[in-house]
Amino acid sequence: MLQSIIEAVKTVARQEIMPRYLKVAHQRKIDGSLFTEADIAAQTALVSALKHIHDYPVLGEEMLPEQQEALWRAGEDGLWCIDPIDGTSNFFNGLPHFAVSVALMRDGQSVLGVVYDPMADEVFWAEQGKGACLNGEPLPIKERVPEFNHAMAAIDFKRLKPHLAQQLVASPPFASQRNFGASTLDWCYVAAGRFNLYLHGGQKLWDYAAGSLILTEAGGSMCTLDEDDFWAGDLWQRSVIAALNPDLFDAWKAWIRAR
Repeated sequence: MLQSIIEAVKTVARQEIMPRYLKVAHQRKIDGSLFTEADIAAQTALVSALKHIHDYPVLGEEMLPEQQEALWRAGEDGLWCIDPIDGTSNFFNGLPHFAVSVALMRDGQSVLGVVYDPMADEVFWAEQGKGACLNGEPLPIKERVPEFNHAMAAIDFKRLKPHLAQQLVASPPFASQRNFGASTLDWCYVAAGRFNLYLHGGQKLWDYAAGSLILTEAGGSMCTLDEDDFWAGDLWQRSVIAALNPDLFDAWKAWIRAR
């Protein structure tokens, strides 16, 4: 099944996404986020491909909230969760950092995840209990652990509470911070050891479904701003505190929650 999913994701990227790179107009959803013809075409192709692999319901980002809710309720025994293009703003503006994400979920949690970056030709994947890989190489690929104050953090500021965001800017406990605009790849970069720390104020299901499993299977840790059990957070707007190294995770969580 894993190889079939990887092949499907790569085919959709090759046939539906990359030919439209820098060539499509954009529209905006009710929440203000971008979507393009490429998002819709990729989602349609992925739904078809995944149904051929296993006929579970397919919940995609480019569906109406009412559809997503109904599919979630119908998918307890098995559910595909997809983000056809994570990083649509990057895709539309010509920034080469976006990804296709597919997760298989059962009983409300992810059991298989694939994230594909077509610009870098990098496939991150994980199966529950079987570890995580990047292009076949076990994760993490970079295991040097810096001191907390020398760490690099991936942070999305726009959904954080103003006081916490202000503290992170004024008195950061880390050395450097990045935000590249594709949450699915943020998870994978933490799992690979490219980022040491991760913080996000609120992700949708398709933002974390595959990436959270990839990080877990790489040996990482995660929670939300309010819950030690990551999966106890709000399904549709789940915050993230994460790190690959357990000592860095504990220090990072303690620093954030003290604010």
